[in-house]
Amino acid sequence: MKFRIDRDALADAVAWTARSLPQRPPVPVLGGMHLEAGDRLKLSAFDYEVSAQVTTDIDAEEPGTVLVPGRLLADISRALPPHPVEVTADGSKVMLRCGSAKFTLPTMPVEDYPSLPEMPPAAGSVGSDEFAVAVNQVAIAAGKDDTIPMLTGVRVEIDGETVTLASTDRYRLAVRELQWKPERPDFSAAALVPARTLADTAKSLTSGAEVEVALGGAGSTGEGMIGFSGGGRRTTTRLLDGDFVKYRSLLPTEYAGMAEVQTGPFIEAVKRVSLVAERNTPVRLAFSQGEVVLEAGTGDEAQAVEALEATLEGEDINIAFNHGFLLDGLSQIGSDVARLSFTTPTKPAVLTGKPPEEGATPSYRYLIMPVRLSG
Repeated sequence: MKFRIDRDALADAVAWTARSLPQRPPVPVLGGMHLEAGDRLKLSAFDYEVSAQVTTDIDAEEPGTVLVPGRLLADISRALPPHPVEVTADGSKVMLRCGSAKFTLPTMPVEDYPSLPEMPPAAGSVGSDEFAVAVNQVAIAAGKDDTIPMLTGVRVEIDGETVTLASTDRYRLAVRELQWKPERPDFSAAALVPARTLADTAKSLTSGAEVEVALGGAGSTGEGMIGFSGGGRRTTTRLLDGDFVKYRSLLPTEYAGMAEVQTGPFIEAVKRVSLVAERNTPVRLAFSQGEVVLEAGTGDEAQAVEALEATLEGEDINIAFNHGFLLDGLSQIGSDVARLSFTTPTKPAVLTGKPPEEGATPSYRYLIMPVRLSG
């Protein structure tokens, strides 16, 4: 095997593929990166959960296939000087020449490397930038506790031209709807995708204009998997088992009150006031006509108070939230005006941006549980 490749193209392709390499491979070959040189270069990684494959242009002299230590190749590619790279495989060694730098890597037994799973059937496509934003908006609410796998995922529901993403860690719930182009107008499906993998994938596929989503039904190719591709990159991941919570019933249909605050000043005020909040103490919000007063800290502890302009429909209300959860939601609503809709101080509130048309359902809703105030 022998080929030449642009240094940046190699570094990008290797770095993207290396994301799927396991930290502690159960068998050594899974720590390898599979390189297949033909008309183009194909790099692959697979750990039986997530697969990644990218193709990129090369000047090929001799076709061939090798398996090399993936993380080492990623470290070397990132550190190469800005010159074209020549890659040569000779027996049990792979040589990289770049300018005056030369590296020799050992190869691994390519025949022991598992075949990558086939992509499930194509389901549709969506703009890559919008998809990355939407996934980021919901992934923040996914749980981190691996002992409850169902809560570490993002529920992906497809119904015709509408895709709904939802996640929850029991303390907050994020729901985002977006439009896409399905392969069939009557296509519907649901899947539970690991949130961390989905967020990494969506962010890394913005180099292409669109992301193709591949998802099959029972008995089809790639059952139990979802695939994404775009910009010469493709990845698959295993779906999580378990039934996701019936989240739609958690979203209130009627509210007793609604407040609106400028998002930027609100975020900055919450950050300032929360400086005195102990790890598990909330930020208290007192909404009245024309203002909201933010407070944190109690008794002999450090305390902070700040007032902001706000509009309020309904009765005055005192409500408290975990400041980290509140900041997560405020950072994702994508609007200059934050709207907080509530029923009572002890029931979940819904944070959204101000919709473009009054009465329209916002595409992003962030439900957050309040912290019960003593007394």
